[in-house]
Amino acid sequence: MRSGGLCVTNAGIDTTRPHVARMYDFYLGGKDNFAVDREAVAAVEAAMPEVRRLAVENRAFLRRAVRFMAGNGIRQFIDIGAGLPTAGNTHEVAQAVTPGARVVYVDNDPIVLAHGRALLAANAGTTVVTADLREPGEVVGHPEVREFIDFTQPVGVLLIAMTHFLRDDEREPVMNVLRGSLAPGSYLAATHVTVDNHSGAAVEGVEAVYRKTPTPIFFRRHDEIARFFDGFELAPPGLVTVDRWRPDHQDPASEPTRWLYGGVGRLS
Repeated sequence: MRSGGLCVTNAGIDTTRPHVARMYDFYLGGKDNFAVDREAVAAVEAAMPEVRRLAVENRAFLRRAVRFMAGNGIRQFIDIGAGLPTAGNTHEVAQAVTPGARVVYVDNDPIVLAHGRALLAANAGTTVVTADLREPGEVVGHPEVREFIDFTQPVGVLLIAMTHFLRDDEREPVMNVLRGSLAPGSYLAATHVTVDNHSGAAVEGVEAVYRKTPTPIFFRRHDEIARFFDGFELAPPGLVTVDRWRPDHQDPASEPTRWLYGGVGRLS
C-alpha cells in the first residue's frame, strides 16, 4: 500500500529509500535487502572500495568485544542497531562463553523485527524489539527490554557502527540517558567511522550516499569519537582502529581498512 507517498509493505517496510540495516546486510553478503539498498551500496563502494572489508572487520570486533564483556562477568546485553541476523550474532558469542546470557536486539527497521523474531524464536534468552537510538528512553524503557534486562545489575551495551549516525547535538542527550540507566560495572562497546588519515573526497562521497537514507552518517576524528565514552574507563588498548583492539588469531578479521575506531569502556 502507499503511505505519505511512499511505497510501503504491510509490515511498514519502505522499499523506496535505502536503509542502513539492509545496506549492512548486503555489505556482509546477505540477501535481506532490496534493489534500492544495493544501488546505495554500489555508490558507497565507488567512494570507499574497501567498505565490505570494513563491515567484516566491524563484525569481528563485535565478537571480540562480546567475548571480552562476557569473560568479565556480563550476563545480559543490549545490542542497539543490531541489524539483520547473520553469523556470529551477539547471543551466539555471549552464550558460548556464558550459557544463559540474555540478549535484547534493538533496531528501528521493521524487517529486522520480523526476521529476527522468526530466527530467534527457539532461543528463550533473546528477543528483538523495535526502537530508535535517538529516543534512548524508549530503548531502556521498552517493556520487553525491561522484561529481559535487570538494570540493577551490570549490562553490556553495544553500539556497533551506530554512534556515527548521531548528530553532534544528539550525542550528550542520548549517551546521558544510556549511561544513567546502567549499573556500575556495566560496559559500553562502540565503533565509529573516522576521517583520520583518509581522503576527504572519500568521506564526502560516503556521507552523500547516506544523506539519501533516513540515517545520515557523520565521520569524526579520534578525539570527537572518544567523547562517546565519557564516564566510562576504556579497557586497554583504549580507543584504537578495530584491527588493533585485542586481535584474535583464532577468529581473524579481514585485512584492516583503518576506517573504524573501536573501544570498550567500563562504568565505575
